[in-house]
Amino acid sequence: MIKMHKAMESVQYTGNNDIDFLRMMIPHHQGAIDMAEIILKTTHNKEVKNLAQGIITDQRNEIEIMKQLLEQLQPGKQ
Repeated sequence: MIKMHKAMESVQYTGNNDIDFLRMMIPHHQGAIDMAEIILKTTHNKEVKNLAQGIITDQRNEIEIMKQLLEQLQPGKQ
């Protein structure tokens, strides 16, 4: 959580709400992936494992979509 918050805090605002939203959401999603990866290593609960794996898959896909959108909105910069 600390890593995620620091990454989100380090985003420099552009004044473009779309770009700023995407740039903030990437570390937020990465934080969810990091937490899910940790719980996969420690839980024995099948439902929690399934949920964590789904979070990892979904959040990685969404990060890729956000990066593509950023490239369209701000070519050459991320």
